[in-house]
Amino acid sequence: MARILAVDWGHVTLGLAVSDDLRITAQGLTSLRRVSEAKDLEVIGKYVRDLGVETVVVGLPKNMDGSLGPSAEAARSFARSLERALALPVHLWDERLTTLSAERALIDARMRRRERRAIVDQVAATMILQDFLDYRRAAAERGDG
Repeated sequence: MARILAVDWGHVTLGLAVSDDLRITAQGLTSLRRVSEAKDLEVIGKYVRDLGVETVVVGLPKNMDGSLGPSAEAARSFARSLERALALPVHLWDERLTTLSAERALIDARMRRRERRAIVDQVAATMILQDFLDYRRAAAERGDG
């Protein structure tokens, strides 16, 4: 099996995480400071090639009521651009409260604010990917995935 890459989309940074070869666990990869969409796609493309990724998951920041606001629309647009640039399937994954959960986990680990800021998007991407992997595994076990 090839790996899956997750992207925690943000206006300022992109968090990245990657699955293991068996698609069981997610590991944080990095947080990228956004430059331009073209440059962001180029950098992600390099990770995809270097890591043998065949599927990408982009976190969709829905509002708490499930509606899509401006950030969700921007993430959807970015996902479409990724799909075109990489010629790979790109899935959108509901990421409500993921960044907040990542921040809380880092606070619980007694990490300083500056350190948290540097990796919170990477941790959020890891949580998005682990949720996606767990869902797909459970669906396969039920016979509907």
